[in-house]
Parts: sequence; C-alpha cells; structure tokens
Amino acid sequence: MSKTVLLAGGAGYIGSHTAIELIDKGYKAVIADCHYNSNPIVYERLKEITGTDIPHYNIDVCDENALNRVFEENNIDVVIDFAGYKAVGESVREPMKYYKNNLNSTFSLVNTMERHGVSNIIFSSSATVYGMNNPSPLTEDMNLGPCTNPYGWTKFMNEEILRDLSAANEELSVVLLRYFNPIGAHSSGLIGEDPKDIPNNLMPYIAQVASGKLEILSVFGNDYDTHDGTGVRDYIHVVDLAKAHVLAADYASEHKGVEAFNIGTGVGYSVLDIVKAFERVNNLTIPYKITERRPGDIATCYADSSKAEKILGWKAEKNLEDMCRDTWNWQSKNPEGYK
Repeated sequence: MSKTVLLAGGAGYIGSHTAIELIDKGYKAVIADCHYNSNPIVYERLKEITGTDIPHYNIDVCDENALNRVFEENNIDVVIDFAGYKAVGESVREPMKYYKNNLNSTFSLVNTMERHGVSNIIFSSSATVYGMNNPSPLTEDMNLGPCTNPYGWTKFMNEEILRDLSAANEELSVVLLRYFNPIGAHSSGLIGEDPKDIPNNLMPYIAQVASGKLEILSVFGNDYDTHDGTGVRDYIHVVDLAKAHVLAADYASEHKGVEAFNIGTGVGYSVLDIVKAFERVNNLTIPYKITERRPGDIATCYADSSKAEKILGWKAEKNLEDMCRDTWNWQSKNPEGYK
C-alpha cells in the first residue's frame, strides 16, 4: 500500500514540484495551503502533468482545527513542512509576522501529528542557518548561526524545536533539509516560480528582465573576494531538490531521531556567471547595473552535499544550462506567472 505524504504549503514553488516527484515514485500526495504565496491554478497544472487529482485543502496550516480535518480524512504517514513565509527583506521589515507564522505553522503541524500518531516529518530548512562565520563548502557538522535576518532565525528556531521534540519522543523521525538556492522549473513549463511583486531571488528577477516585465537587473556589489567580484552561491535545480524530498520520505519511514542534510550541487556560481549562462543558453541579453552591497550578504556560500549522497542516495543531476533553459521555458510560457 502506498504511503501518503502531507505537503503543508505544498502549492508553492518547491512543494508543487515535490508533489510531482512523490506521485512519480508511487506516493500519494495531499496538499494543505492557504495560497498566501501560491496560486490554486497549480492544482490543474499538477493534474495535467501527473494525471492525478491531488487532494487539496485551502486552509491556513496554523489553524489546528482545520488541519485536524485533513488528518482525519487522510491516512497521513509523512509530513513535509513547506509552510512559512520566505522573503528575507520582508522578514527584516516585519519580523513579528515571520516569527508568528513560521513558528506557529510548525507548532500546529507537530501538535496535530502527535494527536494522530504520525511520527515522520521533513522540515524545509535553509543554508541561512549557517550564519556568516563558516567557510564554504558548508558541512552539516558546522556551528549554526548567528543568522542575518528573521527569516533565517525562524529556520534556526524550528530546527531546534524539532530537535527538542525528538529528544522527548524517541518515536519521532525528523529530517532537516537545508536548501541552498533553488532555481529552474518543471520541463513542461506548466509550473515554476511565481513570486509576488518584485522577485527577491536572482533567477526569477533575470527571467522577468528577459521577458520585459522588469527593466534592468540590479547586481548588489562587485567588490567581493570572488573571481568576478559578485557574490557566489550554490544554485540547485528545483526538480533535483524535489527528488531529495522523496528520498527523505523513504528515509524518515525507517529512521528515528534527527538528521540534517545539505541539498546543493557543491558548485558555486557568481551572479554574473548566472547572467552569462542565461544569456548563452537562451540567446538573450540581460541588461544589468552594479549597485551597493546588501547588508548581511556574504561573498561565497556553497554546499558540501556528500552526506545526502552517502545516506539518502541523493545527488544533483541537472546542470546550470538545464536551470537556465527551464526557467526561461516557464517564464516565456507564463509571462504573468499563474495569473
């Protein structure tokens, strides 16, 4: 009998791609999402790709009564916690909004899991938990923090909360997936990243400049200690990231305690590397300007993901060209996103 995975916040960018990969590997998927940062149209697109009508609930995951109904109506085996606000800049402007939502959504999930005897959770964490003081490549045994923004602190705090819960409950299985920089889209062009307002992240910003929706790309600083002076990051294709969740779901079912895994390629690309690759792959020109550094940005950040390969059997398969091609395929087919 196939296992059922609840994707909390599963209509979003990473969650929707994960739903496809779960179904492809024989899992049943259930989505709970209030569509604060997603669009219900995604369910039609997911059905077109998978041939499956995924059960979905338009609820706020922080609402335990509503969440309880999801667990009552579905035999949940594994929970993936994608729920949470994710814009770094907004978290600095509105910290209480982020602390309240991102912590309460996890509280609500683990309380409801306990009520229904569900003991497997995969938490959507981030490389931001490593703070600014660790050299790359980053490994899971490094000290965490201090984080540079409230968004990062909510990831850090939720990791600690889940560790404490695991220490108190030996039946609990917690997998912490620390994402690096997910980009790209499903090869169909039917689903992809659809940021609200002006994008916070590099690749959707480039794509919107390419489509003419935005005029010019701002590159924040060109005086870092890197090969071209612009910041270096570890960019990973969202489909590779989604596949990591499937393997984490397999692992969670046969494991107790807490394990953290970096999910990145292990290769650092600068901002200008990404711009040039996007131009080359898609035969486009991206106008850009150099502006001031952003507070809290570090020069270089990339992963050592060898632990994920050794224990989960996961390794990134797609390259930078795939990421650039699939991003433009999505953006050119959906210039206004899901609207």
